[in-house]
Amino acid sequence: MIEDEILKWRFRQGSKEALCRIYEKYLDYLLTLAVGFVNDFNTAQDIVHDVFVRFAASWHGFGQTGNLKSYLTTCIVNQARDHIRRARHQAGELKEDALIGESDCPERVVIGDEVSQRLNRALAELPYEQRETVVLHLKSGMKFKEIAALQSVSINTVQGRYRYGLDKLRSMLNDEVQK
Repeated sequence: MIEDEILKWRFRQGSKEALCRIYEKYLDYLLTLAVGFVNDFNTAQDIVHDVFVRFAASWHGFGQTGNLKSYLTTCIVNQARDHIRRARHQAGELKEDALIGESDCPERVVIGDEVSQRLNRALAELPYEQRETVVLHLKSGMKFKEIAALQSVSINTVQGRYRYGLDKLRSMLNDEVQK
């Protein structure tokens, strides 16, 4: 994207305005991804802010020439993985909170919140590799080939993780509906 190329060039020159624009442009997207990985809004905010603090500090040596959105996505994935490893090491499990949506209609807020909570709970029960694959493909729109490169596995492995992850989600959500 041309805007991203200009922003990257201006960022390399030390432009604070470019950094602010990159932050504004990708904040919601990256936050959505992070919530999908860690299932906690506050932790997701911390992850995104940590990524941007490191990103801001890298302006003088920033040499990334590829897609800015993909670069930031990779940063979020790596930061989320690090967080999950630390959390498992320190406490053994991640806590579960739901992201509350906003709407003008109170009924939609309640229904949307309930659906969001059910989906977040189901996602949290998936093995991390499947969760990461499902979130990257569905929320980020990444192709299986890109996910395979990010995860350092074959495309077949990614497709299997995706398929098994969706099957488990369907099963968990169907079981919940039948109860």
